[in-house]
Amino acid sequence: MKSIDDPGIALPEGKRRELERVVALLREGFAETVAERRAPRFRDGKLLKIILFGSYARGDWVEDPVGRYFSDYDILVVVDHEDLTDVPEFWLKTEDRLLAEVGEGKVRTPVSVIYHSLEEVNDKLKLGRYFFTDIVKDGIVLFEEPGHPFETPRKLTPAEALKETQDYYEEWFESADRFRSNARDNAAKGWNKEAAFLIHQATERYYHTLFLVRTLYSPKTHNLNRLRSQTEALEPRLREVWPGSTKFERRCYELLRAAYVKARYSRHYRITAEELDWIGSRVEVLRGLIEELCLKRLDELERAA
Repeated sequence: MKSIDDPGIALPEGKRRELERVVALLREGFAETVAERRAPRFRDGKLLKIILFGSYARGDWVEDPVGRYFSDYDILVVVDHEDLTDVPEFWLKTEDRLLAEVGEGKVRTPVSVIYHSLEEVNDKLKLGRYFFTDIVKDGIVLFEEPGHPFETPRKLTPAEALKETQDYYEEWFESADRFRSNARDNAAKGWNKEAAFLIHQATERYYHTLFLVRTLYSPKTHNLNRLRSQTEALEPRLREVWPGSTKFERRCYELLRAAYVKARYSRHYRITAEELDWIGSRVEVLRGLIEELCLKRLDELERAA
C-alpha cells in the first residue's frame, strides 16, 4: 500500500490538509469514546489503520459544481476487534463532528467512513473479495499502528468469481423485487407509510446488488445517502436516477431517505400518493440500470470462465 507521504501521490495541498483534519477527528473521537468504557476490551481497544480508498486514492475524483456532483473521501477505519465497528456505540459522535465540519466549511469534501476489524479485512483478503483487494492495491495509508499487517490478497479463479457473483445477484435482486412488489400492494391499499418503508428497502437492496456484483462486498449500512454515494462512485451512470432540480424532487428523495426510520416509528411522517408515485418511477429507472449493469458484469465473468 502507498503512504500519504510517498512521492507521486497527486493530492493537492488543500486536500491533504482536509485529510489531516479528518484523521485527527477520527483518532480523537475514538480515544474519547473508548476512554469512557469500563470493560477492558473496550477501554484498551485500538485504532490500527485509517486508509483513503476510492476516487481520491486512484486520482480520478470528481468536483462538478454544474452537475452538483462531488466525490467523497472514502475512508476505511480498521480496529482491533469487531465490537469496535459498531457505529452507534463507538463512532456516531465522531461522524456528527465530521458532518458539522463539512457543514461549517472547515472540511469542504464530504466524508464517507466504513469500519472493519483487522481480522475481518484479512478474512476478506484471503477470500479474494475485490473491494478489499482493490483497497490494498490502490489505497493510501493516512495513519497506522506498526505491527498489524494485512494478509496477501488471494486472486479468485474466473469460475469462483462467476459462481459467487451469480449467487449474490440472484439473491439480492430477487429480494429487491419482492420489496418493490410489496410496496406497490401497500400503496394500492392507501398504506402510504408502509409503502414508503418497503420502497426504501427495495432501493437499498438494488444498490447492494450492484455493489456485491461488482466487488463481492457491500457496506453494512441502511444510510441511503451513504449507500447511494458509494454506489454512484462505482457506476457514474446511477447519478441520473435521482434528479434534484426541483423542490418536489428533492422533497421526494428526502422522504425516501427518511423512510427507513420515520415511516415506521414517527407519527409525524407523511407521504402522499403523488410523492410515492414519483419515487416509484425513479426506482423503476434504478432497477433497470442495476439489472443492465449486473447482467453485463455476469456476461464478462462467463466469458472469462
